[in-house]
Amino acid sequence: MRAAVRRLRKRLGRRGHALVLLGTGKVCFGLGYMLTPDPDPRGLELLTRWAPIRWWALVWVVCGAVTFGSAWLRIGRDKYGFIAALVPPFVWGAAFLWASAAGDFPRGLAIFGWYATSHVGMILWAASTPEYAVPHLARRERS
Repeated sequence: MRAAVRRLRKRLGRRGHALVLLGTGKVCFGLGYMLTPDPDPRGLELLTRWAPIRWWALVWVVCGAVTFGSAWLRIGRDKYGFIAALVPPFVWGAAFLWASAAGDFPRGLAIFGWYATSHVGMILWAASTPEYAVPHLARRERS
């Protein structure tokens, strides 16, 4: 069992672990909106003009599945997982920012900030993390 877990961890690598976590979270978030009998779309009116809230929740699920699936790809090909991970929080964050700027949903500014930092910022950080990083040696250790 331990050998199988070690192989799985090695196969995923650092970037793969991030993609698995991001993808799983996005699928869960989308399903939460899809399975709720009457989801609250406050602040998302910019999006719900074009499609119902459950359709936008499906975007989270689909992008989460692509993100999760990309965890198993080689480095370089996993970039589509990071791109897919960016789509839902970017779109929803923009809608909340719009609602806040329009004065319809003042709390939207805080939600936009949350999406920008804890979602978009973290995804961009994870995407820029090298798979294998060797720590720099201190000057004393180099001598």
